[in-house]
Amino acid sequence: MNYERLQDKLSILADAAKYDVSCSSSGSKRDNHNKGLGTANSGICHSYTEDGRCVSLLKILFTNHCIYDCAYCTSRRSHDTPRAAFTVEEVVDLTMQFYRRNYIEGLFLSSGIFKSPDYTMERLVRVAKTLRLAHKFNGYIHLKTIPGASAELMQEAGLYADRLSINMEIPTKSGLALLAPEKNHDDMKAPMKVVQEQIVVFKDSKKQHKHTPKFTPAGQSTQLIVGAAQETDLQIIRLSSHFYQEYDLKRVYYSGYVPMLSDNRLPAIGSPVPMVRENRLYQADWLMRFYGFEAEEILPDDHPFLDLDCDPKLAWAIRNKSHFPVNIQTAPYKMIVRIPGIGTRTAKKIVQARKFSTLTLDHLKQMGAAVNRAKYFIALKGRNEHLSHLTQDNFRDYVLAQTQTKFKAERHGQLALF
Repeated sequence: MNYERLQDKLSILADAAKYDVSCSSSGSKRDNHNKGLGTANSGICHSYTEDGRCVSLLKILFTNHCIYDCAYCTSRRSHDTPRAAFTVEEVVDLTMQFYRRNYIEGLFLSSGIFKSPDYTMERLVRVAKTLRLAHKFNGYIHLKTIPGASAELMQEAGLYADRLSINMEIPTKSGLALLAPEKNHDDMKAPMKVVQEQIVVFKDSKKQHKHTPKFTPAGQSTQLIVGAAQETDLQIIRLSSHFYQEYDLKRVYYSGYVPMLSDNRLPAIGSPVPMVRENRLYQADWLMRFYGFEAEEILPDDHPFLDLDCDPKLAWAIRNKSHFPVNIQTAPYKMIVRIPGIGTRTAKKIVQARKFSTLTLDHLKQMGAAVNRAKYFIALKGRNEHLSHLTQDNFRDYVLAQTQTKFKAERHGQLALF
């Protein structure tokens, strides 16, 4: 094997994969058995487990050759960029060599589409299948599925990958038609539907047959590009909500568009990456997944963009002052968790602790609440002097002036392997 040429390929295809952010700790559990290699109990690349450990993976494209000409993609066919393609054997060998050297704990494999969707997907499946069966590799494998690939290939992919994902890329149909006219949302959703249906089938079969094989144990995810088209935050949030409800996705990832390509359909090169907007979308996503918010609650029709000055929950509370103050001694959990500065863990602590004592601001602070925000929205047994501001016309400005955001406009790139 020509290792110098292999290193050149790795340099090109690892760099091309850095714009895909949809990899994280997965929740997958794949135990080591039959004297195989690795486990998938702790998650994957560039994410932190609950005990603080950072885990990593080999994150590459199979190839950056592509038959499509998507305006926003550095691998588009009209872009003058160095091209490379691995063979199945090369990806397998790299993964095994890197794992044995303790560089990685798994593989994240995506690809440009060359020749046809099935031709490309078949090679991605062969990589995962070879690792699992020939090398008994039990580490984490995340495969990007290819729009237009057959249902049979999707079903086979789910038998060997811990997670499958397909990037929806542009959130709106009009935006996709403008920037990637050769693609459509229906082709992208079709593999999601196949995977979702097969997950249900295998779960039902597992109830009847103990030795039913795993099928995509970490579920599936997708990624949306933010700021490449003229989509609103409301359109993005509604689409994410649709994915969670209809396809049972584990995660939707948001990637602020990085202006790297010259095209009059795109933001000009040098335009700032919408990092704060991306951060607010993740916060809104969290509200839908864990706090019981509906998309229409986070953003009403007449306010289609998230407030960049404050997090979505605080913005909702300011718009809906009539719901406050909330009596933390008697209010239900679903209302306590909507108080700015109080998260799900703290809300559960409040519900338990109030059975035994009358809670104060000091108690909330000890439980982990951000009292600098929560104090404007809660009713205590004693007098809460901060509530006097709730009815003021300048309440939003006053609250923002008294609180600080933890958001930092920094992006940490993919770590170098050499």
